[in-house]
Amino acid sequence: MERTGADLNATKECSLQADFQYGFFTVTYSLVFILGLPGNALALYYLCQSRQRSRSSNIFFVNLAAVDLFFISLLPFRIYYHNTGNHWIFGDVACRITGALFYANIYLSIGFFTCISLDRYLAVVRPLLYVKLKYTRCSLILTVVIWITCSAIILPLILGGRLDNTGNGMRTACFENFSSSEWQNRLAPYNICALIFGFLVPFTVVVVVFPLIARRICKMKSSMHRKVALRIILFILVVCIVCFLPYNVSHLLHFMMRLDIIQDCVLSTHIYKLRRITLALVSLNSCLNPALYFIPYLSRRLCAPYSKQTYNIQNGQPTNKDPNKITSPSHLIGQQEPVVILGAKAEWAVL
Repeated sequence: MERTGADLNATKECSLQADFQYGFFTVTYSLVFILGLPGNALALYYLCQSRQRSRSSNIFFVNLAAVDLFFISLLPFRIYYHNTGNHWIFGDVACRITGALFYANIYLSIGFFTCISLDRYLAVVRPLLYVKLKYTRCSLILTVVIWITCSAIILPLILGGRLDNTGNGMRTACFENFSSSEWQNRLAPYNICALIFGFLVPFTVVVVVFPLIARRICKMKSSMHRKVALRIILFILVVCIVCFLPYNVSHLLHFMMRLDIIQDCVLSTHIYKLRRITLALVSLNSCLNPALYFIPYLSRRLCAPYSKQTYNIQNGQPTNKDPNKITSPSHLIGQQEPVVILGAKAEWAVL
């Protein structure tokens, strides 16, 4: 949520200008719309196939693709808004819906990335626990928790009053031009919760979990599975670093500037411009995410034909394959022997 250059802090004689933003937003959002709409529609169709629905983690990908598709379908409103110099003509209700969905897309995306990370962590590092949880509704519960958390952050904001306003009597802003009192009262709880629960906590989980997964994968001898898993890890890390990290760093600095914690005019101007850039770039995750869903499929097509893999798991550590022994998942639960033969398709690598 931003203010344009016309919205000046009364305590500072500092003009916040970023004339490049109008064209930059228009081009970036148009690119996301052109690439993301067919990409996410195709991905959602692919994920809803019967073969994909059988995977326990598929619910995370379906929700992520659906959120991206809904967000992208409303981008033309934002494109028109920025192309006309940040002038909103669609009314307060449309402003609340499109604005709320924009920010919800950010937090839901990184939330489902976190769920995927935890799912891969359990499958690779704690395979016995993963097999046990696979037959529960853990994935569904996590999905509901993500939606409830996002709703708890966003709904109080959009239900708390109008989000479109006229700053100078000529242009109507949407999710912008908030007064200092609004930043310190109405918007402060939203920004604090968004930074902590919408980024800091999930991003910490991603950063901690992925090195553990990568180290375990490097010990496995199935090259195809290893490549698939490492590609998934690399993709999510790149999206988080390129899209979410810069946005949330600028979000924090911008919030501190609006609370007058940062008062230097030159620094505030740079923060404002950085905020506008990262606000546009964070939307790129919506057109990049479809690549994540097809990584396993493309890897199987490009690599050797898929074959069933059997691993020895001793003290939680995968060892050499034993093609002659297979233990069904129902026999794994509660088994006490130190060596367990897990007959599986290395599901952690196939999404």
